[in-house]
Amino acid sequence: MRKGEKIALAIVIVSFVIGICCYSQMPEKMATHWNSKGNVDDYGTRFEGLFFLPFLLVGLFLVFMAIPKVDPLKYNIEQFRKYYDNFIVLFFILLLFCYLWSILWNFGIETSPNIIIPTGIGLLFFYVGILLENAKRNWFIGIRTPWTLSSENVWNKTHEIGGKLFKIVGLIIILGVFFQEYVLFFILAPSLLIAGYLVVYSYYEYQKKLSNPQK
Repeated sequence: MRKGEKIALAIVIVSFVIGICCYSQMPEKMATHWNSKGNVDDYGTRFEGLFFLPFLLVGLFLVFMAIPKVDPLKYNIEQFRKYYDNFIVLFFILLLFCYLWSILWNFGIETSPNIIIPTGIGLLFFYVGILLENAKRNWFIGIRTPWTLSSENVWNKTHEIGGKLFKIVGLIIILGVFFQEYVLFFILAPSLLIAGYLVVYSYYEYQKKLSNPQK
């Protein structure tokens, strides 16, 4: 196994160990969901609260490990594999952090999710920007539109600007920590804007390529 895979697997195992160790100390009903204002709006059983995320990590681990093996363009993935592996590790660390935060909340140590969530998502978006800048054309990772998948040149141009935009959006999302009542806006608005922009941009670049094939 690669180093990143080992770290991700270790995080999966640690999450199960934490769940087992904390099981007898948790209330029968655990807070499992928080609304946009940071208030609990749903509860689950002790088993759900402690083991939903560890089992989710198992599923994600299997998916992330399979992608580089089943992608028809897997030789391209190998060219930026270290960035992909680092993304997996960062993603799993952030999920583990959120898991620990939820356990502490149920222990009575309450920290607003409107601080935790935007910070984690913002950091993830920023790193996705780095990943996009280095991603080569493939079927699973990156900005996959019909036009980026049809042209190496369109893929490269779209991911170059997409990487910069994701980094900017990551910083904007983190700023949401200082405007906690509007944190959902800080996450959704810029995310939807860049998603729409990059789809249009890739289409536009592809049309330019069709009109001038030599470029």
